[in-house]
Amino acid sequence: MPTSERLRRFPLSDWWMQSAYLDSRMPVAMYTSPGVVLPKMHFQDRQGQMRFAAKLIAGVLDFKSMIDSETLPVEYLGGKPLCMDQYYQVLTSCRIPGPKRDVVVNYAIGKTPPSHITVVHNFQFFVLDVYNSDGSPLTVDQIYVQLEKIWNSSLQTNKEPVGILTSNHRNTWGKAYNNLIKDKTNKESVRAIQKSIFTVCLDAPMPRVSDEMYHNKVAAQMLHGGGSRWNSGNRWFDKTLQFIVGEDGSCGLTYEHAPAEGPPIVFLVDHVVDYMKRTEMVRTPMIPLPMPQKLRFNITPEIKKDIEKAKQNMNIMAHELDVRVLNFTHYGRKFPKSHKMSPDAFIQMALQLAYYRMYQTCCPTYESASLRMFRLGRTEAVLSTTTESLQFTKAMDDPSEHVQVYILVAFSVHTHMAIHGHGIERHMLGLKMMAIEDLTSLPEIFMDTSFAVAAHFNLYTSQVGSKTDCVMCFGPMVPDGYGICYNPMDDHINFAVTAFNSCEETNATKLSQFLEDSLLDMKTLLEQVSKTQ
Repeated sequence: MPTSERLRRFPLSDWWMQSAYLDSRMPVAMYTSPGVVLPKMHFQDRQGQMRFAAKLIAGVLDFKSMIDSETLPVEYLGGKPLCMDQYYQVLTSCRIPGPKRDVVVNYAIGKTPPSHITVVHNFQFFVLDVYNSDGSPLTVDQIYVQLEKIWNSSLQTNKEPVGILTSNHRNTWGKAYNNLIKDKTNKESVRAIQKSIFTVCLDAPMPRVSDEMYHNKVAAQMLHGGGSRWNSGNRWFDKTLQFIVGEDGSCGLTYEHAPAEGPPIVFLVDHVVDYMKRTEMVRTPMIPLPMPQKLRFNITPEIKKDIEKAKQNMNIMAHELDVRVLNFTHYGRKFPKSHKMSPDAFIQMALQLAYYRMYQTCCPTYESASLRMFRLGRTEAVLSTTTESLQFTKAMDDPSEHVQVYILVAFSVHTHMAIHGHGIERHMLGLKMMAIEDLTSLPEIFMDTSFAVAAHFNLYTSQVGSKTDCVMCFGPMVPDGYGICYNPMDDHINFAVTAFNSCEETNATKLSQFLEDSLLDMKTLLEQVSKTQ
């Protein structure tokens, strides 16, 4: 088959989804699924929780109306339109475990797309129809009434947390999944969750922590639910979109990463947050609505055993991940812009400096960049560690060096050629996948030690900019690495830094401190450079 024909049949986006996500056997919770923390709400009771959740649901349905009518405004970057395909993959879709590879199914494609969401409270799942018989969405008031019914029907706290099975290693979950759906009732309940437009998790309050630790705990809550004693069983981690609303005012979401990248998710979040600000509770004529359907599960001794094993594994994972949120308040993206510098490049150099100061060496660094200028484009990698960035980091703490020279060179090298298709990571992936498809031996470069070292990304980073003052977080890519996500606002920057506690070499708190110091030192340097010009 000619290369051009093969690429038409096997687009790079499919290979990327397969290799990065669907072939992975690691749990999706914490390892690939990001979490998003929204600003804390001020409600402290279940009525406030229900009202907020009702508005949120209405906001997502408002966004869905643009997708259904194909009126979602096309995004542009540098005057060029971006591919909008990912927006059509995040609602009414779900990942399904397989013995060796998972699949993602989009249930919106069909004659009768689903018209329900799933709501989970106290580990109990409910089907909530969100459209009236005439096709109009339920009002906020109607949704609130239905959520009250769900809350009152799920007061038992002794139910088996079936959802925690989805947090397991994919092979383990795949076996448990096949065992679970042998039962007809279980299969119907699982299908109802999978086919739903999205899931809303009404969480129990988190354990109280100090104000200093609050954001760290909420970020962890969005990533994995806090463990089996808390809300990890109040999830269906395979569902593409899960909005989380805690009774204590903590809220956000987690999403299964295979169908889409972060920017479409935060664009949806921005729309929903804006909608919720505009929407007031409006009293509507109360047409009697049917009781939301509670999903039943028949728990056999074997399924019970699988759930207990999943609880243990989740508790180990939750304890394993250290999450640190840094709200850097000294300045935001306006500062580097005022010096004619890219805020993203500036932050990437601060990360390089922080890592170098902590370890006295540099490391392979991955920054996600969008390929949405191309049809079905997903991501390319910006490789931030360069000869110039190393010179800059060394010069910053060497009094004999003229660091002003290096700062401009380092920033100019950090460019986003990747978004224009000039990166190398996805090109290499394509070559590798073509060799696998052709059943030929892999080219020698893929067996070379230097290739493995270069792909061991100790810093796995991403900028996910949002209008909402939120922070996205994800786990490290490698056992001895860090996951770092940041949202630069005008006058402050939100960072989330993660590391594994089992690795003695990494320390998320320490790196966060080095990062803050580096950002402050770089500001001082730029101000000094400005005075001498």
